[in-house]
Amino acid sequence: MMGPEMRDRSTTEHGRLVRLMLLSVAAAVVTIVLKALAAAVTGSVGFLSDALESVVNLVAALVGLWAVRLAARPPDLGHHFGHGKAEYLSAAVEGALILAAAAAIGWTSVRRLLDPVAIEEPGIGLGLSMLASLVNLGVGVVLVRAGRRTRSIALEADGRHLLTDVVTSAGVLVGIALVAIFDWYVLDPVVAIAVGVNILYTGYGLLRRSVSGLLDASLPGDDRSRVEAVLSEFRRREPVDFHALRSRESGRQRFVYVHLLVPADWTVKRGHDLADDLSDAVDEALPGTHTFVHMEPIGDPSSYDHQYLPESLPGE
Repeated sequence: MMGPEMRDRSTTEHGRLVRLMLLSVAAAVVTIVLKALAAAVTGSVGFLSDALESVVNLVAALVGLWAVRLAARPPDLGHHFGHGKAEYLSAAVEGALILAAAAAIGWTSVRRLLDPVAIEEPGIGLGLSMLASLVNLGVGVVLVRAGRRTRSIALEADGRHLLTDVVTSAGVLVGIALVAIFDWYVLDPVVAIAVGVNILYTGYGLLRRSVSGLLDASLPGDDRSRVEAVLSEFRRREPVDFHALRSRESGRQRFVYVHLLVPADWTVKRGHDLADDLSDAVDEALPGTHTFVHMEPIGDPSSYDHQYLPESLPGE
């Protein structure tokens, strides 16, 4: 059961994540307006592609807001392990939207490449786009840092998307500036195509990470090493052993499963107390981890016969 302090800490953290996602929504609205104005004033397909990506930012921020709120719900009768995987769904939706935006940018850019046109009022467009990029840069850095600190893939994905938008906007700014200086009108759609390729890469990365989480990927190597260090310490202190160590991530939640091998003459209470101590130690090493301990007699050969477990597990 979650104690009062842990529950209060979780509620406070959830409120902070929701506020950050609302900040992302506001940033997306502001940048859409600024970039759409830049595209309308200049007639640049590069600025138009940048505005399209900001529309994706808005949709993705709204999906991320939904995911963060859903992931914070406690376990219920229909979801015994909570709702943490909602964040992976958010990242998958965001990756798919990025790919769709890249396709739209590519289609528009190729048409303009075949029929280049002059750009009007480039100075105004550059100023508006630069202002939008500064907004995205500030919000993106805040979201990525907060996402890493809280292990929220939805928050980190949204922040990385904004930072990718800054990079693509920088490319657009350089391209439009060269067009304005040298009248290289064909460079405008070329820059837009480069933007599309860049965000394709970002979308692919988000999709790959979200699919890995939905397929119950194990904890990262550093996290597993911390758990194994805890098990080694218990082996040193007590006449026990462990095997069948497994783990998985579910958004910000972490789950560890391990078999505890104890002497056959131990009482149930002694084994249960040690299992509780183990769960507390793992939680201290990896805060917020849910540990499930299965107790078995250390000298019984059947304790090592588990056909449902994959081969070559840590601790075997």
